[in-house]
Amino acid sequence: MDNQFYLSSFKAKSEFSPPKRVMIFDTTLRDGEQTPGLTYTIDEKVEIARKLDELGVAKIEAGFAITSKGEEEAIKKIACLGLKSIVTALARPIKEDIDKVLWCDVPYIHIFISTSDLHIKTMLNSTREEVLRQSVEGIEYARDHGVKVEFSPQDATRTDMDYLIKICQAAEEAGAEVLNIPDTVGVMTPRMTFEFFREIKNHTKVPLSSHAHNDLGQATANTLAAIEAGAEQCHVTVNGLGERAGNASLEQVAVSLATQYGIETGIVYNKLAEVSDLVQRFSGIYMPPMTPIIGDNAFAHESGIHVHGVLSHSGNYEILSPEFVGRKRRIVAGKHAGRHGIESMIEEMGLKPDKEQLKAIAAEVKTLGDAGKSVTDTDLYAIAKNIMNIKSDDRVKLKQLLVVTGNTVTPTASATIVIDGKEYVGLGVGNGPIDAAVKAIVNIHSEFKDVFLEKFMMKAITGGTDAVADVTVGMRRGDRFVTASSVSGDTVMASVEAILRGMNRLLVHENLKNTKY
Repeated sequence: MDNQFYLSSFKAKSEFSPPKRVMIFDTTLRDGEQTPGLTYTIDEKVEIARKLDELGVAKIEAGFAITSKGEEEAIKKIACLGLKSIVTALARPIKEDIDKVLWCDVPYIHIFISTSDLHIKTMLNSTREEVLRQSVEGIEYARDHGVKVEFSPQDATRTDMDYLIKICQAAEEAGAEVLNIPDTVGVMTPRMTFEFFREIKNHTKVPLSSHAHNDLGQATANTLAAIEAGAEQCHVTVNGLGERAGNASLEQVAVSLATQYGIETGIVYNKLAEVSDLVQRFSGIYMPPMTPIIGDNAFAHESGIHVHGVLSHSGNYEILSPEFVGRKRRIVAGKHAGRHGIESMIEEMGLKPDKEQLKAIAAEVKTLGDAGKSVTDTDLYAIAKNIMNIKSDDRVKLKQLLVVTGNTVTPTASATIVIDGKEYVGLGVGNGPIDAAVKAIVNIHSEFKDVFLEKFMMKAITGGTDAVADVTVGMRRGDRFVTASSVSGDTVMASVEAILRGMNRLLVHENLKNTKY
């Protein structure tokens, strides 16, 4: 794997004092699950925890035990997995909360309570003195039961500094091993965060942790600033999930620490994309294409100048190799594409156009782009075949599709597919008619067993109940990833046709690479 990073040679004059190693505290299963509308099943939480452990996070916050019986069961199951990561759970400094966590058999409890005057008065209807007393008693109660404790003064960044230091020192004396400082509503800037953590660091002895929210889009930057000030741990979530605008992104923070600071985290970086994809699938929240590190476009290039540069040397337009985080580079056809990029894509398909053919292919791609058309891999393949006068039939053809759905019927589909002239019949049951149809096709033949539908996007391109659907899919077979699209007034057929086109591209690839034109 190429671990070379191509970053700025400028080095800040260091008033910074970051640690050599930072512990990654992942709260995807707790704060991340507090994303509005998101909930995981127990099995999904267990699977995510296993993947986080493989990823190398130091601590996994498995949930907030008092929330529900299911939450308790999920935490207990995760705690019993025997993971290398430390499993923890959230609790208020209340005996009932702490007892629920103790029942889950976790070795570590994360205790929190609000400390800002706003929260104390309007949420807790309490006083500073009472909050301090509760905090100390809660920490001591947990410690007396043999577990380690991390303490969070909620809304710390809007708490009076003198009182914040006082309660942090009291928590430390009561036995808290880590003080986590939450920017609960994301009000800080990086410079403010740096000074804030420096001040707390000057008055405490135990490790500090950062917990940043992204309300103003600065969660990652604020987390890094806290670490520059000496914080030894940071709270993050996969894909930056969390309340409102989310939390600091695990991917962004971890990769920044590795590439820009050379700080050890224990993260297995080439598993980041795999874990991100799993959480996207389970959560149903898919990242925008331009999301740093793990988005579809994070290592995609269309512009002719950029493609020429990255093909000459990846460092020209990539500060790290996509393989470092478990992704692959993509060259994309479009109106901004140059001949170098289009030639690279076509040769990857196994086709070898001459100069005039390549010029004609590029011209047609640009024409489609000017017309507002997104050019998928299958579009480019069809254009190239037409201009190069290559006659080849699709290996996979749809002969018949029947889908049954209704308010009292589980969506079911049957499909008859012709593969290399031979008919096969498959059945599929799904969450809806499209899902059932896709499963009927994908599960129909052993040759499809390693073909996976990774991305699915549908949009209506006309209005009304007779709207025409434009479906684009991303499909993978091993290291090969292709995009395909289809347009139809029937949403199920548009979906099926796009998937079949993607399958054909994947299945013919090896044959084409060994054929001379």
